[in-house]
Amino acid sequence: MPFTLESGALATDGVQLADLARAVGTPVYVYSASAMEARLTAFRAAVPAGSLVAYAVKANPNIGVIATLAKAGAGADVVSRGELLRATTAGVAPDRIVFSGVGKTLAEIEAALSAGIFQLNAESEPELAMISDVAMRLGVTAPVALRINPEVVAGTHDKISTGRREDKFGIPITRAGHAASLAAALPGLRLQGLALHIGSQLTTLPPFETAYRTLLTLAANLRAAGHTIATLDLGGGMGVPYVPGEPPPPAIEDYGALIHRLFAGEPAQLIFEPGRFIVAEAGALVAEVILVKDGADRRFVVIDAAMNDLMRPTLYGAFHHIRAVRPHGGTMVADIVGPACETGDTFGRERDMDAVEAGDLVAIMTAGAYGATMASTYNSRALVPEVLVNDGRWAVVAERVPPERMIALERAPDWL
Repeated sequence: MPFTLESGALATDGVQLADLARAVGTPVYVYSASAMEARLTAFRAAVPAGSLVAYAVKANPNIGVIATLAKAGAGADVVSRGELLRATTAGVAPDRIVFSGVGKTLAEIEAALSAGIFQLNAESEPELAMISDVAMRLGVTAPVALRINPEVVAGTHDKISTGRREDKFGIPITRAGHAASLAAALPGLRLQGLALHIGSQLTTLPPFETAYRTLLTLAANLRAAGHTIATLDLGGGMGVPYVPGEPPPPAIEDYGALIHRLFAGEPAQLIFEPGRFIVAEAGALVAEVILVKDGADRRFVVIDAAMNDLMRPTLYGAFHHIRAVRPHGGTMVADIVGPACETGDTFGRERDMDAVEAGDLVAIMTAGAYGATMASTYNSRALVPEVLVNDGRWAVVAERVPPERMIALERAPDWL
């Protein structure tokens, strides 16, 4: 576990969270570099040698995080020009970058091709035509894979399911043959593979197996029709445990065994896009208790982190375990809420938690993925900072952005 009690208080990689809170202030995201590296190492060891493990930058796009993973051997899966820029700035070689996403603009396609990335995952026939036009204008050949919608129900939250028949992502599998023929006919394109991604936070293996078998059948059919299928991008989606005491998701070794069983003898290079699996458990959001308030029916622990700092509970109804940074030994039942002017600004309801009082610190666990990356400045709150910890050292890898700096970017029109 990346966050453990040392001398009676939570710490990670040899650094006390309370020390970081004093130095940087709260709220603050704290990431364990060693935990990320260990997860990446375990993933790479579980899948076939020669696979491209392209870290899904959307999970946590901090430059320090990406650089840590790039140094440990990860490529990058990006979905915007901004993420492409972050990946290359952090040291990911372009030939280890895959560009996914259902709505790439002409400017983003140009940026990807100009950078010389490994693969563009095309998600529609109109997008194939767009890529062709840009490639011809640049005088390059675009390496493309067809992202297929396999019509698989992943069994995860509705808002993070991406491979069902009605979802916006990918080319309908019934049109895969037509799309492959179009890609082969359009100038400036080189069809090199297939891709899919059925959702995030999957906690069982059968949906993966169903989707991968569908992909293998399609690859065989397209090869029989004369198309080259040299890469198979299997996406990401491996879940992590959020709720203490619940059955954990499958171990990475079990996922790897599934991959080896299904893809034994497959000539294509495999590509994986893990994100949450790598960084979620490596991060925590540390906040200070402002006050404890007794309502008519409930007790409220009001902390200085809000929904703008961690959106997942409000957006998805997501559960995050909440711990006292320095437990006193007792427990209490309370709602943990933030100061934003929304009833939805709630991190947990009727939680049986460590007893806390004003001035104590709490840690919202498993917050390394889809935390700071989804943060906003709602209510004109400061943008939350991020700290990376490694072997007793720590560094601020994203500064707190106060309202003064945000306001300096705005101006009233001349007529006022």
